[in-house]
Amino acid sequence: MKDGFLDKLITRLDRFSPSEVQNLVSRLVREKGFLENVFEALREGLFIISPDGIITFANQSAANFFGIDPQKSVGLHINTAIRGFDWSSIARPDKTTNRDLEVFYPENLILNFYLSPINNPIEENSEKGEHLGYVMLIRDVTKSKQEAEEILESEKLNALTLLAAGVAHEIGNPLNSLDIHLQLMRRKLKKLPAENAAEFSDLLDTAQNEIQRLDSILKQFLHAVRPTAPIREKCQLHEILRTTLSTLAAELEDRQAKVTLTLANNLPLLDLDADQIQQALYNLIRNAAQALPASGGNLWISTHSNDYEVTLRIKDDGSGISPEHMGSLYEPYRTTKSSGTGLGLIVVRRIMREHGGEIEIQSVINQGTSVTLHFPRQDKQLRLLPDSVPQHIIDIEH
Repeated sequence: MKDGFLDKLITRLDRFSPSEVQNLVSRLVREKGFLENVFEALREGLFIISPDGIITFANQSAANFFGIDPQKSVGLHINTAIRGFDWSSIARPDKTTNRDLEVFYPENLILNFYLSPINNPIEENSEKGEHLGYVMLIRDVTKSKQEAEEILESEKLNALTLLAAGVAHEIGNPLNSLDIHLQLMRRKLKKLPAENAAEFSDLLDTAQNEIQRLDSILKQFLHAVRPTAPIREKCQLHEILRTTLSTLAAELEDRQAKVTLTLANNLPLLDLDADQIQQALYNLIRNAAQALPASGGNLWISTHSNDYEVTLRIKDDGSGISPEHMGSLYEPYRTTKSSGTGLGLIVVRRIMREHGGEIEIQSVINQGTSVTLHFPRQDKQLRLLPDSVPQHIIDIEH
């Protein structure tokens, strides 16, 4: 409560009878307790702050957001209680401020705060207000921010989907036509003398390789933006993994990649689209192999299962991913490879999300990258907990 108000009240106490003073004090105590109970019931955080930035009240919700003790925070400057807060640039006695801020302790949250000045007229007929302090309301908007980002991502993918239809028509058909004509030219080459045919054959090989590369890029693009519902059936994840490794065996050997498998025993069957999961594993294992040094390196692939999910982890000791690239892993055409499209991880994440799972990536530059796929279990097991009440208490005698 404002000290000036109490000073004025004290100077006028001689005008009240003892019973009136007692009633007034009781009323103030009740009102203070009532307001504090209301403030504590709020899900939003609440600070009452003096004009110079000293906290005079903090409810429990505000304390939880910033990892502080509500009682110990009273009397502290707001800059001390909230690390990184710049009170002088935000507080204005004639202005309301509405801003977002990101906190990293005790957990990473996006918070929106509303800082409003509290003014009280000095006299009943005075237009100029007396500045008493500020009220600061804080809301957790982490979820709404994430939803907004997902909507934006969905809009981008929808735009890419429309573009994909045009790309498939405008590029796909000419590529097929070029490939057919190159095959016809190769047949005609067989009729030329060997010394002339060899030179043209090399040129045709180059042209056909480039057409195949463009066709591969086009297919990756279409897979990335065209939603396809998975056709699920009971599958063993280890079998899909082994099939993928068999497909990549020649490339892994060429890159001198040593693969170490640590597979869980009795891995449960999962409802999967085997083709889609194989495509996801193919992209991830190939990415890991390409990140290894030219002299070779290691790939560790492991699986794990608990009551809620099955995880598959692919770890390499390759070049790693820089922090600036980690923030844009799922943006189209962002890639660290000179010949990459940046669409591979978009494909993998889409496949995982269509299966109700998620992808998690951790990386340290020049040390390697770890990619973990989380598959939810449909047949979640029940655990019978030990009795919390002695058996003789709940037995019923007949």
